[in-house]
Amino acid sequence: MSKQNASRFLFLAAACALLIAPRQVSAQSPYKVLDKWKIGGDGGWDYMTVDSGAHKLYLSRGPQVLVVDTTTGKQIGTITGLHGTHGIALDDSGKYGYITDGGTASAVVVFDRTSLATIATIPTGGQGPDAIVFEPVTKTVWAFEGRSKDAAVIDTTTLKVVANVAIPGRPEAATVDGKGLVYDNLEDKNAILRIDARTRTITANWPLTGCEGPSGIAIDGDGSRLFPVCDKHMAVVDTASGKTIANPTIGDGPDAAGFDPAHKLAFASCGEGVLSVVDAAQPGYPTVETLPTQHGARTMAYDAIADRVYTVTAELGPRPPATPENPRPRPPIVPGSFTVLVLGR
Repeated sequence: MSKQNASRFLFLAAACALLIAPRQVSAQSPYKVLDKWKIGGDGGWDYMTVDSGAHKLYLSRGPQVLVVDTTTGKQIGTITGLHGTHGIALDDSGKYGYITDGGTASAVVVFDRTSLATIATIPTGGQGPDAIVFEPVTKTVWAFEGRSKDAAVIDTTTLKVVANVAIPGRPEAATVDGKGLVYDNLEDKNAILRIDARTRTITANWPLTGCEGPSGIAIDGDGSRLFPVCDKHMAVVDTASGKTIANPTIGDGPDAAGFDPAHKLAFASCGEGVLSVVDAAQPGYPTVETLPTQHGARTMAYDAIADRVYTVTAELGPRPPATPENPRPRPPIVPGSFTVLVLGR
């Protein structure tokens, strides 16, 4: 190689290194707790959903959904008149949101995302609506119902239930690939369902390996990977074959998962008080960080635009003794201690 060609080669190599280095550093930079937003109020909570473009965080909390401005950390609204809220799904037009309202309601409540006014209350036809997702190809909302073991399918044009798909187990969290497929965890069967949203039929029922009682689930659509989370383990599942290809260790008591497509990171928010971060770009899917958060912070939402993880918890009192009627009592929540934790880099 001539000196001129050698110089050119070194220059190009250095230039490529400069282009690659920021991504490597960014992907490996640790997350930390950036802020804590004290929201207060009483009662428990369930799923949370972030609207990145509108800078809004939706938090289901008993008979209401709280709306928090992610630029200020302040509560800016409340959706009321509900019974027992669980999940929140957002359409792709920026117009409507959909809330699973359980308790005595068994309905999906549709709200205007600008005014927060209720637009419609849609009876699901089943019992116990919990997890909910918007499927963009068919423009449908899927509300998974634990007690009746079905999924209520809602046409977002007519705001009517157009089908109730029977589920062969107790459905938990769900996700979509953006191409017409819906995936749902079966918590009591240790499995994942693949559902064709166009035909409303189950096309696969995949058993999980090394992951018992899956709760939250995230997806890497481009990488064809699913990330269901169980106690102390995440499963990495190939969406083509349904095979479990890795089981990275995570914290105990997770209830939600997220995925960062820019840096190929999978997250699990765990009730023991940690956020587990798995590098999905490395062979073996290693857990690269276990960030201390706060006890009870087991549900989360990931904001891909801001690269922020939001999780919530509250201070808990001593757990009451077990009784035959309530063998696994939950500890009481200290009034006014409900807090959003903001995690980022």
